[in-house]
Amino acid sequence: MLTLWNERQRFCDGVSRRNFLQIGAFGAGLTLAEFLRAQTAQGAQATTESRKVTAPKAAIMIYLPGGPSHMDMWDLKPDAPKEFAGEFKPIKTNVPGVDICEHFPMQARMWDKLSVIRSVVSVDEHSDSLVMTGYSENTNRTANHPSFGSVISKLRNNSSDVPPYVSLRGMSRGTEPGYLGVAHRPFTPSGPGLSNLKLPGGIDDARLEDRKTLLSSFDNVRRDIDATGTMSGMDSFTQRAFDMVASGAVRKALDLTREEPRTRERYKNGAESFLTARRLVEAGVNCVTLSYGGWDTHGQNFTQLQKQLPVLDRGIANLIQDLHDRGMDKDVVTVVWGEFGRTPKINSGAGRDHWSPVMSAMVAGGGLKMGQAIGTTSARGEYPKDNRYTASQVLATLYHSMGIDASMTFANGSGRPMYILDDRQLVKELV
Repeated sequence: MLTLWNERQRFCDGVSRRNFLQIGAFGAGLTLAEFLRAQTAQGAQATTESRKVTAPKAAIMIYLPGGPSHMDMWDLKPDAPKEFAGEFKPIKTNVPGVDICEHFPMQARMWDKLSVIRSVVSVDEHSDSLVMTGYSENTNRTANHPSFGSVISKLRNNSSDVPPYVSLRGMSRGTEPGYLGVAHRPFTPSGPGLSNLKLPGGIDDARLEDRKTLLSSFDNVRRDIDATGTMSGMDSFTQRAFDMVASGAVRKALDLTREEPRTRERYKNGAESFLTARRLVEAGVNCVTLSYGGWDTHGQNFTQLQKQLPVLDRGIANLIQDLHDRGMDKDVVTVVWGEFGRTPKINSGAGRDHWSPVMSAMVAGGGLKMGQAIGTTSARGEYPKDNRYTASQVLATLYHSMGIDASMTFANGSGRPMYILDDRQLVKELV
């Protein structure tokens, strides 16, 4: 999983979602080799049910921090009173009966490749944890359920030169591995640990090889003085750490100058992270999460959305089309959502406030059924009328699309077996 955050976000509760934890590439100041050792040790100690995980797929989670307005994006209410309907008009998509916001024209032309769930319920708190783990912030303070990416990291047991779970967001709320342990923290290319995937200044491949030789020499000395005979030279984890740096698969994926200029042009001016996400799943990252914009629009909701929605539209449409063009659409599931919706009634500051009774989630690919609008809300967009789903159930469906059974268990810190998700009914219209 790779999380891309464009910038630090501070919301109405005064908490920056990026400064919760920022402690190195793999967390807790681990070196790359130490991280790999921890990952293997954790894998050896895993206690899960005997269900199997099918062939690896990938996921891209596009997170809209602060709570995007469902009524101004995928669930417009043009017939509601003006103080509810707002300023934006609906437009038809290429699927009869499905209308979305006028600022989403590119999605509208390809809606047969997309679906939206308009009837997702949330919790009344700023909670990155909810859509990342399936559990609220309050629950996770004590239960420590792992993030979606950490579960993917645990189950994929990735032995390639590409980390399975990476976060350009840094270590922040919602990205933590919880009781799965430090081995399944995200790699964070945007933090100080990016140097773990780069050759130090002035170090070329030849000098790196010299360093490997130097380490091997140190191992020989250590082996000579180890009376127990447990030293056997450079261990596989140190070797793999060098290989990850030298091969540079993630480093190359993050370098957009390697992309064709015409493709870069389609993503420029704000949507570059969507292109990076595509390049990373192509490089073998199992799950990529990116963040775009700030959606805590208590004031001037429409002014802010008028700037952000076209960029979001362009990012989504180009990403999904690229995945289709590369034959990756069935192997990569994408979700776009935030932590809650916003008040159907516009406030005195031309904004919308927090609204947990309902929100929308856009889904694409992964072998799921596309070309739909699932669930309906009341005439003023206040609550679900039918097909009510929780964030946990949406996550269960994403796990399902990746061949993962959300009823699998892992042992928590006390040794108690814990389900990946307790609330794991699938969104039946998608499967």
